[in-house]
Amino acid sequence: MERLSRYISPFLLALVTLCAAQFAQARELPDFTQLVEDAAPGVVNISTTSTVERRGMQGSPFSGQDVPDIFRHFFGDRMPPMMPGVPGQGREEQRHSLGSGFIISRDGYIMTNAHVVDGADEIVVRLNDRRELEATLVGADKKTDVAVLKVDAKNLPVLEMGDSDDLQVGEWVAAIGSPFGFDHSVTAGIVSAIDRTLPSDAYVPFIQTDVAINPGNSGGPLFNLEGEVVGINSQIYTRSGGFMGVSFAIPINVAMDIADQLKASGHVNRGWLGVVIQPVSKDLAESFGLDEARGALISEVTDDSPASEAGLEAGDVVLAVDGQKVEDSSTLPRLVGRVSPGDEVTLNILRDGEPQKIDVTVGNWPKEGESVSGSQHQENDSQSRLGVAVSDLDDRMRSQLGVDNGVVVRQVDPQGAAAAAGISRGDVIVSFNGQKIDGTDTLMKAVDEAPIDRAIPVRIVRDGQALFVALRLQSADE
Repeated sequence: MERLSRYISPFLLALVTLCAAQFAQARELPDFTQLVEDAAPGVVNISTTSTVERRGMQGSPFSGQDVPDIFRHFFGDRMPPMMPGVPGQGREEQRHSLGSGFIISRDGYIMTNAHVVDGADEIVVRLNDRRELEATLVGADKKTDVAVLKVDAKNLPVLEMGDSDDLQVGEWVAAIGSPFGFDHSVTAGIVSAIDRTLPSDAYVPFIQTDVAINPGNSGGPLFNLEGEVVGINSQIYTRSGGFMGVSFAIPINVAMDIADQLKASGHVNRGWLGVVIQPVSKDLAESFGLDEARGALISEVTDDSPASEAGLEAGDVVLAVDGQKVEDSSTLPRLVGRVSPGDEVTLNILRDGEPQKIDVTVGNWPKEGESVSGSQHQENDSQSRLGVAVSDLDDRMRSQLGVDNGVVVRQVDPQGAAAAAGISRGDVIVSFNGQKIDGTDTLMKAVDEAPIDRAIPVRIVRDGQALFVALRLQSADE
């Protein structure tokens, strides 16, 4: 018996220790019940109605009538082209979409995503107590995807704003929204990464999480464990058409700055230099005398811009703005965009292998419809068909990029033919369908003469390496 007890006691001790450890670990998992109880009254459902021209073939499962608008921001618009002679084409129809939002002031200001209310003729906000209120659009900023609404109400429950700059990777966060119209659904996860850059979103350092986000969550709040709003749920990455564990939120610090400007004037003033930039590859870094690939390479300076007046030149590499490092080309627009127009900033640049400092008085980003380049090479119909914006190379850039001819790609439409072929910003197009490209005009002529709906060869130079890609153009009216 003594021998048996001698073996049982250690076993029981180990079992108790294991159970205690598991219990302690379980207790460390976050409990969101109190957070949801406190925050839910400040989260709203947003429904919109807009009038659009009907597209697609009548009866098609992919017609504009059958594809809810809430899916378009997440999954793209892949409707077939309009077919001439098909009954029902060109008629107006009512389109409805759903999203989320949250209350930021007791007197009825509400924040959401700009894409949730884009083009809306009517906006209805449903509160947690089931009241439905018609909302007016105070202002929207498409560059950051932030919009502010106003409802006629008082003493509304307001959510507490946090500090998104304090977020850390691995931190627990939760979302409340209306995925697929299911009001006040709660999901949770962790912060997967911070300062993420997404295509066509140069001004937002996104928060990446693994919180389950689906259509209808757009515009809803992202909370930390203290119940403070740290972000606005905006986008997901998906290949399947559903949530795949990668979602993105706009940091609340960025959103509140935009909201304050929208409330004050209905629009956003954003700092502007007037330069076209591209990434610094490893080979380019070596050619410029940099110890590593960092900074933003200026490939073009706009005439009569703040950059031009300050003396910035094509070939300069911007390394810092007022002491803040420019890690890569996507960092520069964010840093400059936060500067109030009229303020002066000091840029640390590298020119001809020598570090310099240049003071620049930042301008105001031109409003929609105004030219932001000032260059003679404005985007035209041919560039639109190709899905790129390009600029000519001067002798200095040809030497630095190691090419004798070509044009540099400075912007790519994610839905365009160039993007589908794998062409990226910073690539140099040196030949198109067998034609040597000497400049922008040559490229546009080659695009106009290229066959439609047939793969054509395009030779590009990327990071000093030449390669061919196959590109297929569509007709201009598609």
